[in-house]
Amino acid sequence: MLNEFAKTVLVIVAGLFPIINPPATALVVLSMLPHLGDADRAELARRISINSFAILLASLSIGAYVLTFFGISIPVLRVAGGIVVAMAGWGLLQRPDDDDTAEPAPKPRSGATLRAKAFYPLTLPITVGPGAIAVAIALGTGTPRQGLQPVHLAGVGVALVLLSVSIYVCVRFAGHFERLLGTAGTQVAMRLFAFVIFCIGVQILWLGLAELIGSVKLDVSLNQR
Repeated sequence: MLNEFAKTVLVIVAGLFPIINPPATALVVLSMLPHLGDADRAELARRISINSFAILLASLSIGAYVLTFFGISIPVLRVAGGIVVAMAGWGLLQRPDDDDTAEPAPKPRSGATLRAKAFYPLTLPITVGPGAIAVAIALGTGTPRQGLQPVHLAGVGVALVLLSVSIYVCVRFAGHFERLLGTAGTQVAMRLFAFVIFCIGVQILWLGLAELIGSVKLDVSLNQR
């Protein structure tokens, strides 16, 4: 029983942690919201981690059924998610520097603004994007041979908690990177990660398009036979 529990935890964490990449996510959040106080950043980290837990849990449990119900395929999900991620990265690349806009240092934000940004775009698709959702759906459809048991459900819960805690810790203390890098270093890091976000979006978009084109070619070849 303990072996099944550890196996479930390791499979989910090993499959999702590299895709979510909490340290990189924290730097992306820092680039999108650089001027946040400690209290606001802690609240933002808490909401992002809770939202991520809920999305991953839904993807693992009912994600495949939801996509089937709406007739959405994984390639289409990747195309749509890639477009959103690429647009977010492009918007960051085009945003003027703080020195140009003369924006003051940390200022409090309303709870409604933080809640809105915490879900979109910071949780979906920046933290839990189409890649993580696709992997979670694939893991959710891989039922153990002996069927689901309470130990498997406990392993899923522990794995998602570990992922959510890692997201919280990284986002919560992202401000320390800003103080460590300084103003100029922070601006360079923001531009760099904005370009990385744009490239990730284009890559996800291309993966989805490649799968769609491949399926169309397969259908055409089958019809010609």
